[in-house]
Amino acid sequence: MTSEPTPTPAALGAPPGAEQRAAIEEALAGLDALDALPVAEHVARFDAVHAALTDALSAIDRI
Repeated sequence: MTSEPTPTPAALGAPPGAEQRAAIEEALAGLDALDALPVAEHVARFDAVHAALTDALSAIDRI
């Protein structure tokens, strides 16, 4: 019986959730100048944050 080496975090590359974290940070950055945007554009910015958070929560089981 040959055993395969257990991958280490360094061998796997980016830490678990790094992709989702980056997407959340990018979406949140879109809220920085929200007060300077027309109200009609606020919905799209909040939708982007909601989508990023939803994706991150959905990915928890895959981490």
